[in-house]
Amino acid sequence: MPAIEAVIFDWGGTLSQWADQEVVDTLWRPAADVLHAERGDEIHQALLEAEGASWQTLRGGQESGRLNEIVAAAAISAGLTNVDHLHADAARAYLDAWSPLIVHHPDALPVLAACKSIGLKTGLLSNTHWPAEFHNMLLERDGLAEFLDACVYSCDLSHMKPHPIAFRAVLKALDVAPAKTVFVGDRLHDDIFGAQQSGMRAVYATHGMVDDFDVTPDAVIRSLSDLIPVLDRWLDLG
Repeated sequence: MPAIEAVIFDWGGTLSQWADQEVVDTLWRPAADVLHAERGDEIHQALLEAEGASWQTLRGGQESGRLNEIVAAAAISAGLTNVDHLHADAARAYLDAWSPLIVHHPDALPVLAACKSIGLKTGLLSNTHWPAEFHNMLLERDGLAEFLDACVYSCDLSHMKPHPIAFRAVLKALDVAPAKTVFVGDRLHDDIFGAQQSGMRAVYATHGMVDDFDVTPDAVIRSLSDLIPVLDRWLDLG
């Protein structure tokens, strides 16, 4: 078994906690008000539907999407004209609404620090339509950024996980071979299946939740703090 040189983490649901869906559904409202306050309820619904359609379409072909595309699609669906100049402000209003609700798992920082302390490279690979600078701001805010050697986001790629292009991008950024890399994620299809298909060992971080896809992880952990004993065992075998 090759020695481990790097650990790559998923972000949403792995390093960060999922927000309550009822709250999430309200977060497009500030963007709707930017686009057309008088039709706020209607535009809000159009934004929700555009986001849902985007994820469904993209997951089918594993192509990446971007926040501005969702805002533009919603505006077209709602019949808004001459609002292109408001798209960036609407996207910012949406992200501003999200920002205070995003919480990283309490053990995310100590686990990243522990990985670095035992000489491992660390990376992040996230399926997201949010811009990279927003994610990086959150990582900086919560002190995680200094413990990550590379952060790769699908919004900057042609394809998202589980497509090999996404995994190759973060492996290249870390300059590490897949056989010497461990991927940690909370989705069996996107993270575990995708990582294994790209030649990595994959650790399924359940955080007490259950996903459904026919794949066998190399290890299963309930919390990030359970990762270090797994890595220690594999390092000893290497």
